[in-house]
Amino acid sequence: MTAPGALADHLLGLELALQSREVRGSEQKLRELLAPDFREFGRSGLAYTFDDIVTHLVAETGPDNTSISDFSATMLSDTIALATYRGTRINDGGSRLFTNRSSIWRLDPDGKWRMVFHQGTATE
Repeated sequence: MTAPGALADHLLGLELALQSREVRGSEQKLRELLAPDFREFGRSGLAYTFDDIVTHLVAETGPDNTSISDFSATMLSDTIALATYRGTRINDGGSRLFTNRSSIWRLDPDGKWRMVFHQGTATE
């Protein structure tokens, strides 16, 4: 079932926040958006745990250079949503990297949505 429009907009906002330098550079803000049991299979093929990804993202430098298109959100249960989209990133050499992305978001007991899983798959 497609997520209600307000929830889809909220999840898109959370995904966009996670792409911003402000959030990626803040361990506190990442801890607010990522669940402690978070896991990721990155575009590179590497697997990350919560601690791995927080350490990696906080150490990143450079400008925000990622955009999101074709976003959709689907409810998997009352408290679990699947977000899918196409990400475009411009690398340091100016080339565009395209990635199909999916995230699983969970509504935690404190009423906040947190990402529990993310996967990026490189595309042409």
